[in-house]
Amino acid sequence: MSDKRITGLHHVTAISGPPQANVDFFTKLLDQRLVKKTVNFDDPGTYHLYYGNRTADPGTILTFFPFVGARPGRPGPGMASAYGYSVGADVFDHWAAEVAKRGGRVSDPEERFGQAVVTVTDPDGAAVELIAEPGSHDPAEGGFHSTTLWLHDLGPTQRLLVDHMGYEEAGHEASDGFERLRLKAPGDARGTIVDLYRKEGAARGVQGAGTIHHVAFRALDDADQLDWRDRMLRAGMQVTPVIDRQYFNAIYFREPGGVLFEIATDPPGFTRDEPLESLGQALKLPDQYEPLRDRIEAALPRISA
Repeated sequence: MSDKRITGLHHVTAISGPPQANVDFFTKLLDQRLVKKTVNFDDPGTYHLYYGNRTADPGTILTFFPFVGARPGRPGPGMASAYGYSVGADVFDHWAAEVAKRGGRVSDPEERFGQAVVTVTDPDGAAVELIAEPGSHDPAEGGFHSTTLWLHDLGPTQRLLVDHMGYEEAGHEASDGFERLRLKAPGDARGTIVDLYRKEGAARGVQGAGTIHHVAFRALDDADQLDWRDRMLRAGMQVTPVIDRQYFNAIYFREPGGVLFEIATDPPGFTRDEPLESLGQALKLPDQYEPLRDRIEAALPRISA
């Protein structure tokens, strides 16, 4: 068991098709705020869109690379397959009905580890879970409840998360052909839960629209991140150097089951280049792309939030 512990999720990054449908779904159906409109640093002809709560706090941030011509993907072993928002139990039924009223495709409720869960299907077919927890908070303010990692073998990923990242076992459910192991980070931060999921006979996932690209965990600051980097190297992971992502610094590695993990710093945050009240309204570019602004803006599809 690690003496150092991850506090929870920082963000989740996924892939979508055309951006306007993505914006409409998350801002109009789920009341998320578009908190940053920038570009993929490796492909500036593609947006990088960030959604979160009103103050863009870590643990509420969902990001997308929206590729206009993206082929559909397929979740499966070796990738994160779902993320869940925390919704207050007092308003859970209201929110499930409200999302359906707004045009969302909402599943019948199920129970998972004693909590009510409904799945909303986004425009690219991805699973967005709403999970009931005590309170009366909406999905945006509640932020993340959990993410699910779909794996062929739960053991190696479980050992990494428990022995080296400080997670604790919090439940196990199994039935014919599948099992789900729940791990929880200590504390009361947002997004403390990681579910490890296995389904017999599942084909490996294919990256594309409607799939999750990576899952990011929180580091308090740069020094904390460097300590995590050293720890992950000692755990046998192949970890990138620190990469400046404008609003946080990031390190990346693939955990033993194949899922891409990131550890991202809380600072400097999303108000680094625009004030809180106008987050997400203007296209923000990193310094290296600012001289190309006219060309980049001409290539990007128009979106409205």
